[in-house]
Amino acid sequence: MTLRVGIIGCGGIGQKRARTLGAGSRLAGCADLDPARARALAAGKARVHEDWRELVRSPDVDAVVVATTHDALAGVTMAAIAEGKHVLVEKPAARSAAEILPLLEAAEEHRVKVRVGFNHRYHRALRKAKGIVDSGAIGPLMFLRARYGHGGRPGYEREWRADPRLSGGGELIDQGPHLIDLSRWFLGDFPHVTGFAHTYFWKMPVDDNAFLLLRTDENRVASLHVSCTEWKNLFSMEIYGRDGKLEVSGLGGTYGVERLAHYRMLPEMGPPETTIWEFPMEDDSWSVEMAEFLSDIREDRRPDPGLEDALAALRIVERIYEDAGHDHRA
Repeated sequence: MTLRVGIIGCGGIGQKRARTLGAGSRLAGCADLDPARARALAAGKARVHEDWRELVRSPDVDAVVVATTHDALAGVTMAAIAEGKHVLVEKPAARSAAEILPLLEAAEEHRVKVRVGFNHRYHRALRKAKGIVDSGAIGPLMFLRARYGHGGRPGYEREWRADPRLSGGGELIDQGPHLIDLSRWFLGDFPHVTGFAHTYFWKMPVDDNAFLLLRTDENRVASLHVSCTEWKNLFSMEIYGRDGKLEVSGLGGTYGVERLAHYRMLPEMGPPETTIWEFPMEDDSWSVEMAEFLSDIREDRRPDPGLEDALAALRIVERIYEDAGHDHRA
């Protein structure tokens, strides 16, 4: 059976999602606030819906990709769930934890799959790092530290991400959920949360930098920094175990070649034994993630990451905003 997929939000991310549809799926419908973008993505091969509500009600659509601005993510997802459609919704899936909770109940009630687009889990270097951690090769985990940032562009402070009604916040709710999700993936849940979000450079009512210190009940710690004043795009994550360390850098493209280094502690300690893998090929995380979503549906399995993971990330985001005295909720 071919899974018929509709895409709501036909900008850059929606276009990436369309390109990842492979065997057993096809693009069946497109909707966007800009009809020209929807027509361009449909390219005469899929139906163009002037109203996204028509797309989620269409009997010709089995699953929906929601790639809108943050303010519309939860509402569109809820409408799709109510129509019995499976959903792949882009992170952060909502502007607040309160917007996520009804989605969890509705997905259970309507027995549909809702996967959240934390595609960073599927980068080659991070997949390999997770395999090494799960094998026990670096021993019990102690802590990790990570940085993720970009430099903005002229007019950045006037884009939708700078409007708290649309975004729900600034850099912390934009790139922050990726680092929070990866940290939870490696270390577990973080009941202990401290941090600070601030606007240092851009003249906008949302934060451009955030600093997080997250701790599990077992005292595993994630030290995180997200920034849109990085000037040179950066991704860096170091995962420390008692017997070694993993270092992931780059995400491809402007972030540099994706790379994983494994530093093995020797019995005599001193300089570690080092193995390095580089992944200069095209990023396949979007394709792998889409394949996982299709498998969720076909195998009737619970999506991972799903809405529970988005909820956990947003609760951490909200704690940091509360500590910093920000309230970006509409």
